[in-house]
Amino acid sequence: MILHELHILNYKNIREADLTFSDKINCFVGLNGQGKTNILDAIYLLSFTKSAFNVMDSQNICHDADMALVQGKYEGMVVSCGLKRGAKKQFRLDKTDYKRLIDHIGLIPLVMVSPEDSQLIAEGSDERRRFMDVVISQQDKKYLEQLTTYNALLKQRNALLKQLGEKEGIDNASASLLEVLELQMTPLAEYIFAQRTSFIEAFIPIFQDVYNRISGGNEVVSLRYISQLQDRNLAEAYVRTRQRDLILGWTSQGIHKDELEMLLGEYPLKRVGSQGQQKTYLLAMKLAQALYLSLHSTLYTLNSKPILLLDDIFDKLDSERVARIVELVQSDQFGQIFITDTDRQHLTQILGHTDAQIFHVENGTIL
Repeated sequence: MILHELHILNYKNIREADLTFSDKINCFVGLNGQGKTNILDAIYLLSFTKSAFNVMDSQNICHDADMALVQGKYEGMVVSCGLKRGAKKQFRLDKTDYKRLIDHIGLIPLVMVSPEDSQLIAEGSDERRRFMDVVISQQDKKYLEQLTTYNALLKQRNALLKQLGEKEGIDNASASLLEVLELQMTPLAEYIFAQRTSFIEAFIPIFQDVYNRISGGNEVVSLRYISQLQDRNLAEAYVRTRQRDLILGWTSQGIHKDELEMLLGEYPLKRVGSQGQQKTYLLAMKLAQALYLSLHSTLYTLNSKPILLLDDIFDKLDSERVARIVELVQSDQFGQIFITDTDRQHLTQILGHTDAQIFHVENGTIL
């Protein structure tokens, strides 16, 4: 997928910008806090219908403005997102508004690499599940729909458990309602589990190959998918743990408890990995995500290579690893790339003689 033109109005600190891009490498250079990441976030918005950083849409509008607009011209289509304070977000493909934002996911494949990725290692299992969900949802629309439904039913079951727990008892009607929810959740969870299992099996060799190419092949890495559904029947587990769930006030069984274990050698990356190794691991996961989508996505046909956003990725990496990363992303395996950096001379040195489009960003203005 290629983004040819981008128009931004009042998005974060970008007052107005009209940009035309190279089909391969585009660079945004400027000091910290000038708006480089905000440009990448605007591109991210057009793929995922939301910001990568702010949950509330109103937080993405310039402080003294009432509305914001982001519009991108791609191969054969125009995608736009309008934000207005106190109003519903408008997301449009060409001249048609989406009735459901979920229908847009996967149309414009995209992978973003940023310092925020450190949460994959530092935070809880929900971050690692989200990594799997973001990848699979871009190539399997049914997965996203079933995951959304499962999460809604899970919320209902948890609310009912909490309500019944406060009453210190459960009547026949409440037990029947729990059973109905569980009957709906079980096939959804089984489908999600099956897709996550298939994804990880296909993803691991791609990830290991990318890591070896960046690290020089000096380290062994892996991923291990852990799920309760690997060793139990979920429908039976719901019944068996119902009384405990009433005491806890939440659902203890299901795919919302899945974990993705990140390993360096035979040990958890979080415990034994250096800063450079952890950074390399995360970069390899994200670059492998782009390659996986290129190979496996069935939702789009124009250009199977996702857009790649690289936000301040070279910190804490030695020069050899940086050189290998640049060589890798410049190859034909990857499509259009957007890079941010604080030092133009450093960026020029890294990219070598590559014909890249370079923009200077200062206080929300792009030159």
